[in-house]
Amino acid sequence: MSEELKKKGKGFAAEFREFIMRGNVLDLAVGVIIGGAFQSIINSLVNDIIMPLISAITGGIDFTNWFVALDGKEYATLAQAQEAGAATLNYGTFITVVINFILMALVVFCLVKALNRVAERVKKDDAAEEAAEPTEKECPYCKSMIPIAATKCAHCTSDVE
Repeated sequence: MSEELKKKGKGFAAEFREFIMRGNVLDLAVGVIIGGAFQSIINSLVNDIIMPLISAITGGIDFTNWFVALDGKEYATLAQAQEAGAATLNYGTFITVVINFILMALVVFCLVKALNRVAERVKKDDAAEEAAEPTEKECPYCKSMIPIAATKCAHCTSDVE
């Protein structure tokens, strides 16, 4: 019985190792790491460039200070409300996050579209290259077409190089 458990344990460990080493899992891990870094770039784009532009266009509106204090008191800024310990509904922050999401989706869409375009070009180039390579040759004796790797003609049985 203990040998069966050992075999199952080794089998499980081997299966797990195989699962982890698959290309898909490693690709996913790399994607998650790059996605996290990419998210910080998008956050900076939204918070440091786009939101100030929107604020300038709308006459100085600051979405981060759009909130409702649930204790019924008035606060000038979100920071003051949080410092006072008031519970708040931060709908301005939510608007910023929605803009962030839309920009992230737009950038990912453009990136995937560009990568698909490159992949199509590579695929077309590969297909043209494959079509250019001959797959048959002519037998020098009987002039029949034979596979390029053939060493003997199937029609006249002559040795060919």
